[in-house]
Amino acid sequence: MMDGNLPMRTYRSTILSYLVSFSPGSRNGSKRMDESHRQSPHLVGNGAPLGGRLLMVLSLVILLGSLLASTSLAQDWVRTGSGLGVDKVRLAVPDFKASTSDPQNDALLKTFNDTFWNDLDNSGVVELVSKSFYPLQVPGQPPDVTFPAWNAPPPDAAMLAFGNLGVAAGKLTVQGWLYDVKNTASPQVLGKQYADVPTDAAARVIAHKFADEIIFRLGGGIPGIAESTIYFVSDRSGHKEIWVMDYDGSNQRQLTQQGSISLSPRISPDGSRLAFSSLTKTGWDILMFSLDLNRVVNFPRFGGTNLSPAWSPDATHLALSSSRGGDSEIYVCDANGANLHRMTVNKGPDVSPVWNRKTGAQIAFVSGRTGLPQVYTMEADGTNLQRMTDQGYAVSPNWSPNGQFLTLAWIRKYGPGEPGSSDIYLMDIASKQWVQLTHDGGRNDFPSWAPDGRHIVFQSSRSGKEEVWMMLADGTKLHQLTFTGRNSQPNWSWK
Repeated sequence: MMDGNLPMRTYRSTILSYLVSFSPGSRNGSKRMDESHRQSPHLVGNGAPLGGRLLMVLSLVILLGSLLASTSLAQDWVRTGSGLGVDKVRLAVPDFKASTSDPQNDALLKTFNDTFWNDLDNSGVVELVSKSFYPLQVPGQPPDVTFPAWNAPPPDAAMLAFGNLGVAAGKLTVQGWLYDVKNTASPQVLGKQYADVPTDAAARVIAHKFADEIIFRLGGGIPGIAESTIYFVSDRSGHKEIWVMDYDGSNQRQLTQQGSISLSPRISPDGSRLAFSSLTKTGWDILMFSLDLNRVVNFPRFGGTNLSPAWSPDATHLALSSSRGGDSEIYVCDANGANLHRMTVNKGPDVSPVWNRKTGAQIAFVSGRTGLPQVYTMEADGTNLQRMTDQGYAVSPNWSPNGQFLTLAWIRKYGPGEPGSSDIYLMDIASKQWVQLTHDGGRNDFPSWAPDGRHIVFQSSRSGKEEVWMMLADGTKLHQLTFTGRNSQPNWSWK
């Protein structure tokens, strides 16, 4: 592909480990923790004095108000920390126009326009103006822009993204512009030209690239995710294998051919290698898949049950859980499997490690040392252990790109959330404040952050079976990405 600037005037870790180590059917381990937090209700009978009943009603109103206020405040810090709290730019995106008369244009234009619109709509940083408000004449070139038709009601747009697409001499060419239509004297913010082969896949890639350019400029300098990928487990081929898809669910394809059970895909920061757990002839081992060679490459066998690999942000180390010494514990090794050393030494299983993606100085993990699983953090050298969750059944921690948040799957025993349901929660590391992101939608697990820190992908049974879903980091704009077979344990690429 070729692209260039146009002239411008301005500017769990694995479900197996949970099933083996933390059976949800066994509640005895958490009984003392639940009972220590439980309080007996104070009942007011029919014969209670009127003042007492009024006082109770008033107390309930105050309590409800405080809960609503705390929820609002929680949503505020989530939106601030994830970059979703800024005012969204009002952006008009008319369909690109054909620049040649080639018969391939119609199909390629539909692919490009649909992809481009969806990328911008999913971004979380712009408010797309409904096409029903657009004027009849839409621009394909800068001279076609009529500013009053776009910067005044009904569109009342602040920005306008437009352009053209055409096939000529066996080459697909796309020209795109981003205009600040409120600045009529010097409107051009961005001008790009792309060239590639005239295929549906190429039209999609070009749409992703131009959308990411716009998102970068309108989203505070944070790169867009339209060219990122998601790795996941699917059984659609008859076995649980590792698959990959574009961030929006398109282009789903199988990577591994193990013919057994493969779980916990974890892509390296540079996108060249994929670590995962697989049931082999010697047991559960960590395997390494090379994206460059398109095959599994050599990696040491450690003995015992080895699960849930996780990359350090500098790609020099892997953390994993292993039972090679008895109980499952957290180990760290070099990226090639050398220098394996144990990080935790506790009664009860420790699994699901994940590095702080910002600093690499901390590891979050799941431990059953107090009964049912809870989320803990420790320094990368094993010191400064802290328990992050206070009760219930908490698994699948995943660290946000900015190092500020953990997402996790949590079955809480009291408080917000339906008791017994597994939902995705977001926790602020420093304060341990949390907010519930999913509600009333089956079992939700295995959250994974997008590289922009604005999106989360996760596994959910809300459609009737395990599928991969995506949402913004504040729990909004939720939509399903997979539909065939059972799909689980998604892992978003680092970039």
